[in-house]
This record gives sequence, structure tokens and C-alpha cells, in this order.
Amino acid sequence: MTLDDLLQRHGGWLEASPDEGPVISSRIRFARNLRETTFPGWASKEVRDRVWNETVLAFDGVEHSEDFLRWRMDELNALDRELLFERHLISRELAERQAGNGVFVSSDECRAVMVNEEDHIRLQSLQPGLSLQKAWEAAEELDNGLEQSLSYAFSSKLGYLTACPSNVGTGMRASVMLHLPGLVLTEEINPVINAVSKIGLAVRGLWGEGSEASGNMFQISNQITLGRPEAEIISHLEQIVLEVIEHETNARQRLMDEQELRVHDHVGRAYGVLANAALMTSGEALDLLSALRLGIDLEMLPDMARREIDRLFIQIHPAHLQKAAGATLSPEERDVKRAQLVRQFLEGK
Repeated sequence: MTLDDLLQRHGGWLEASPDEGPVISSRIRFARNLRETTFPGWASKEVRDRVWNETVLAFDGVEHSEDFLRWRMDELNALDRELLFERHLISRELAERQAGNGVFVSSDECRAVMVNEEDHIRLQSLQPGLSLQKAWEAAEELDNGLEQSLSYAFSSKLGYLTACPSNVGTGMRASVMLHLPGLVLTEEINPVINAVSKIGLAVRGLWGEGSEASGNMFQISNQITLGRPEAEIISHLEQIVLEVIEHETNARQRLMDEQELRVHDHVGRAYGVLANAALMTSGEALDLLSALRLGIDLEMLPDMARREIDRLFIQIHPAHLQKAAGATLSPEERDVKRAQLVRQFLEGK
């Protein structure tokens, strides 16, 4: 499989079951570093190259390593790096770094290992829906396989040593991506975010730290990794996510009980614009598709499936549009292609 093949398929983490409601996906990420080796941010190109080569050798010894594709960032052009970022397989930081940096990606896109990002190894496991335990098991299996050949920087007192002090300890970040239009429309999202933040969790946008909640997508994750067992972190996060889901469900019900006409208008206007627009920016498309996703959940659009909208959330981004077109496109040309893509989807319904 090549990068071009990614356009013809969808990551397994986008295949949430119909009863998952607001939950898009669950992610577990491990931060690991090699013993007695300079962190990537301070390392020379020679050191980063050595880390990459050692990781390649370690991967060759991992069970089912043939299921993983590997790319060095300095072998990819800017568009291909952006494509990997848009598919949530690499971070913005890795996309912008090149020397000695790379990524391993499983064929189903549910596991990825970034090399020489902020840490030597950033291993992530993505699963559809609320599946933190399954994501953790998949990440743990791969982590244990790599550790058979790699010597991690570990302190018996502190745990795994990482470039950022906030990751020291388990080195684990658990997160869940949620679609929360009900809380946004009822203007209850900020109190929920504030409440979640006060109990040691972080709420971020679609692209993680520093990003906005485009399309009413929010990521909730743990902030504390030191002194707390992995199972406890996962259990706590899952409990809070279930409470947020309950708040979102209640908000949607209140909207239907008290402002049903407004909700129908919100969904209908979004459909009308998406079905007829000739130009559409990424931000506008995300917000309008969010309204359609809400309409599907509220059984207003019986001919559509939630997972189809989730796939469009990825396909409308700039690198995907340009790869599909086979050409570099100007911002306005991308807006044209984006509007066309969505119109074609709706015409098939």
C-alpha cells in the first residue's frame, strides 16, 4: 500500500458502530525515549538517524511487522506529509521536521509510531467509538514488542523519562474524540469544559493541543501521567466521557423538546448550503457537516449514515483534495473541489 492508496480507503478507527452516538474514536499514546540518547529537539542529525535505524531494526523483529508501512519524512513531499497529518497519523510537529524523522503505520491505520518527534518514539493506537481498553491493549502489545530490542529511558522512581515533564511517569496520554453539537447549541459547552478541566483532564479541538473545536469536535484527555497507574487513568477518563455523553444527550433532548423548529432549521439550512454551494472553505464545511451529523443522530436524515459524514470530515481537507485531483490547487480551487465533493455525496442520497 502506498500513500496514494490511502485515498481509496478509510482508517479502521472511523468505523464506529451506529450506537456510539457522540463518540468518534479513542486513542492511547505512549511517549518513549532511548536510554542515554539526546532528546530529538537537541539531537544532531546523526543521532536522529541512528534512532531511526535502531527503530527500523526493532520493528523488523515485532510480530506482524509486515502489516506496517514506513516513511521517512525527508522522503516525502509537503503534500504527502500533510495527508498523513490530516488522517491523524502524524503530528504537525513531525510533518514540519524532516531529518531523521519518520513514521510506521499499520495497514488499517489503527496504530502508528512516530520517530523523533518531541520524543524518540510516540506510539499511538486508535480505535473506533469508546474503546479505550482495546486501544490500550493494542498499544501495549506493540510497545512490548519494540522494547524487546530497544532500551527505554526509565527511572524506578519516576517511570518513563520524556522530553516534556508532564509526560513523565507512564508516558501515556489517553483521549476520546467527541462530537458535541448539542452542548454548543445550548451554550453549555464552556461550563462542561471548565468542569472537566478542574478534575485534571484537558479539552482540545479536532487537531489536539492548540487547535479549535472545528465541526464541534472535542478531544478529552488526561493531563497527569506521574504517580497514576494506566488502568486508573483509563477508568477515570472513561467515567468522565460517559458523563459528558449524558450531558450531550440531555442537551439534544432539551433542544428537541423546547426548540424543535430551530433544530430542523439548523439541519435543513446546512443541507441546503452543502447541496448547492459552489465554493466552500474547510471551516465552513466542517461546521455544516456537523449539523448533518446531528440530523442523522436525531433521525432527520434516514438515508445517511454517521460514518459517511465522519469520512467526509477527513476527505474535505486540503491535502486530500489535492491528492485526489492529482495536482496542486490554489485555495479557491480547493474550495471549488470541496463543494463539488460534498454535492456529489448528497446527490447520491
